[in-house]
Amino acid sequence: MHVILENEYEGSDFADILNFDYHKTAQAVVSRILSDCSCPYDAEVNILLTGLSEIEEINSEMRGIASPTDVLSFPMHEYEYPADFDEIDPDSFDDFDPESGLLLLGDIVLCVPRIKSQAEEYGHSTLREYAFLIAHSVLHLIGYDHMTEDEAEVMFKKQDEALSELGITRE
Repeated sequence: MHVILENEYEGSDFADILNFDYHKTAQAVVSRILSDCSCPYDAEVNILLTGLSEIEEINSEMRGIASPTDVLSFPMHEYEYPADFDEIDPDSFDDFDPESGLLLLGDIVLCVPRIKSQAEEYGHSTLREYAFLIAHSVLHLIGYDHMTEDEAEVMFKKQDEALSELGITRE
């Protein structure tokens, strides 16, 4: 499993907000979710850390919503059923990087200032909020959603279990 993490956030408070090994945390969360969902492939996830105006611009361009958000997820594959990896074609360049052989899951965009504000709002650490947003997004990348009550129950249970297994709790 490979996480490509790019930091475009320019705020001087970055080290105060993500005051932990954020790359190692991202790797651990992505690995845990994929393991819990029985992903049979080595996979790649791209994560971009950015600010309020940048995520607002992406949100406006990609979703037609002109406001900042905490996280955006852009899956590379549409799943008929969540985490149904049988749908993946091992010979497809759409699903796999031809050079690395990794399953391309998609992109996640995280808003660093929203990580801080939501951690404060929910009364937990920025580590917990960061890990939660990644777990939530990876589940979206592999076909989970929360549009119905039943879908939400399944998805939220999976993300909570993964974070609990990693010892990243609400404190």
